[in-house]
Amino acid sequence: MQVEVSTRHGHLSEASKQSITAKAERLLRLFDRLTSIEVTVDLKDEQKPSVDLRVSAEHKHDFVATEQAAGLMAAFDGALHKVEHQLRKYKEKVQDHHRSPRHEAASLESPEESE
Repeated sequence: MQVEVSTRHGHLSEASKQSITAKAERLLRLFDRLTSIEVTVDLKDEQKPSVDLRVSAEHKHDFVATEQAAGLMAAFDGALHKVEHQLRKYKEKVQDHHRSPRHEAASLESPEESE
């Protein structure tokens, strides 16, 4: 899995890039089928930087979050939190789908019982 950090309207220090990459890689603990993570930092308004986070997973569309905050890491943490919520919700949905037997719903409405 690759983490790509890019910047618009400015430059990030190497330390900031490493910190963002390390935090983004924690998403793998939550969902191990991630293929790529793209972080775009927009420094057009230096007082309130904007962070776009796009996470690609196997067999699923991208998970996307955008956050703007007073500090760079606060904006990144906000976007990361949004993506974590999306991943948890998707993972729950998939696990619930696999846990419930398909024939159970069909047996509730059998034709013999309705007559």
